[in-house]
Amino acid sequence: MTGMSLARICRSVFVLAILLTALTLWINTTIFPRAKSKIEEAKYEMVVEDPLSLFVADKEIMDFKGFCFYTEGKVGDRLKNLEVIQLNAARRPIKYIHAHRAYIENDDESDNLILTLEDAKIVDRDSNSPTDVTKIKPGIKVGKTYITIPLDQLRRDPKKFRASILETSELIRRIDSSDKNSLTQKEINTARTEVNKRYSFSLACLTFALIGIPLGVTAQRRETSIGFALSLGIAALYFLFIIVADTLKDKDYAQYLMWVPNLVFMGLGIFLFMRLGRK
Repeated sequence: MTGMSLARICRSVFVLAILLTALTLWINTTIFPRAKSKIEEAKYEMVVEDPLSLFVADKEIMDFKGFCFYTEGKVGDRLKNLEVIQLNAARRPIKYIHAHRAYIENDDESDNLILTLEDAKIVDRDSNSPTDVTKIKPGIKVGKTYITIPLDQLRRDPKKFRASILETSELIRRIDSSDKNSLTQKEINTARTEVNKRYSFSLACLTFALIGIPLGVTAQRRETSIGFALSLGIAALYFLFIIVADTLKDKDYAQYLMWVPNLVFMGLGIFLFMRLGRK
């Protein structure tokens, strides 16, 4: 109404979006992977000092490879009604154990956790056909049995490749030609997808600003509910693209999928912005 162009009116919004994009880029590429790495280290130290802290009531515990734990709660230093599902390499259940009581100790010499199960019932499945319910063996009751859990599963192995906890500069170095021989093709694809995810995801602020301004200007006051629904729909589609691409992260094309939501919604936002500016 004052004769100024739409771009000039919205300049402050774009400046704020660019600043937020820069902040998000710094968080995604540096702060988040450092924090995730520190959390894993703190988790290992916590379990060593207090093994029971890992067992939370009414929650599946999947931190140990080959096992799934569930407990009803704790009574002092004992776990109450502990359920244990042992999994094979294909993550199929091969053994089920229910113990009325259980307690856990740290074996410093072997660096293992020793889980003692009391008043337990054990049901075994056929190791060759774990999904065949007709081959389930009758359950047996035992007064006490033990499960050994290696603590090195929680300790972060520097030789083990974990793309999500590495800083972006380290990831780029790993996927460089000089280090490709130390990584499998799936690990290289995962690293490339992670790098592209961090950069692409950081542009979300600018993308939402581009598409949000024309939608916000054209919406009438009585259309606030429609604008709110559009905002939720756009955000849901954006994050759906990211989730799908992250699910396929070990594929060679996943790194390109990470840029699809930005390209689609940023292109739509530029189109709507230019059309609104001509009115």
